Amino acid sequence: MSFTAEVKDELSRVKRSSHHADMAELAALIRICGTLSFRGPGCYSIRVSTETGAVARMVLGLTHDVFSLKTKLTFRQSILHKTRNYLIEIPDQEGLAQALVSMGVLTKQHSLASGINQELLVNASCCDAFIRGAFLAGGFIANPHGDFHLEIAVMGEQFANQLVELVNKRGIPARLHHRRGAYAVYLKSYEDIVALLTLLGAHKMSRALVKVRHMKSLKNDVNRRVNAEIANQARSTNAAAAQLTCIAHIKKTVGLEALPASLKTFCALRCEFPELSLRDLGQQVTPPLSKSALYHRWLRLQEFAQSLQGS
Repeated sequence: MSFTAEVKDELSRVKRSSHHADMAELAALIRICGTLSFRGPGCYSIRVSTETGAVARMVLGLTHDVFSLKTKLTFRQSILHKTRNYLIEIPDQEGLAQALVSMGVLTKQHSLASGINQELLVNASCCDAFIRGAFLAGGFIANPHGDFHLEIAVMGEQFANQLVELVNKRGIPARLHHRRGAYAVYLKSYEDIVALLTLLGAHKMSRALVKVRHMKSLKNDVNRRVNAEIANQARSTNAAAAQLTCIAHIKKTVGLEALPASLKTFCALRCEFPELSLRDLGQQVTPPLSKSALYHRWLRLQEFAQSLQGS
């Protein structure tokens, strides 16, 4: 099961709060993944096609509980793509036209509505239910082991803008992207995605997201430390090679006996321990020498070698 499917499955099991909130959630489901058909004046039917069992379960349950409408469910499985498809039909029947008006699918004049029926959003729980229904119908959340991304695909500019405003009013900054005739209400911030999942009732999956983020943070920290250590080792190796080259040049030209005692000690240490950093090199003598002390001896050794080249 994909991460999106797991989130939708948990959202479909959120405890219902009120009849009005149920209507708001069903309205979002129908508006986003439903298809309305006209069969003459006052005659309508709805078809909802989905590959998600959670969505099919919500549409069936809410349609029966909120409006007591009859439904027909057809289950199909694609042999080629190995995917399931649920087709829910709400045929023309008494009460359907009024239900469509109540959900904001139709206006009171029975024309197609373009925005969200604000009468559905009477309180915070109704707003959350509408957003939950919208995500169930058109939502996608990327596997958190990759990038953090959540979006809800919808049709209609006015509906999309009002959905963005609704999410923003619930304290979560959403954005809108227009692509190929459709709209995507999206979040890319990890904190915002966790906040939205928690708000909608997907507490288990929000905790899973937090856990993945924590593991990614630990891995990134380990990688940073390893990369820093590799870089330090490379710098130490290059510095040691330069020091050995300098020592060899002095030994070949005037001999190490020409050096002061402190520089002879440095040369002896470096030749004996060519792989150590300056910090570790200083621990090989008693009393130990600091990294700073050895670095200054190296600078003096460089100056001595340069004076030989100039003479």
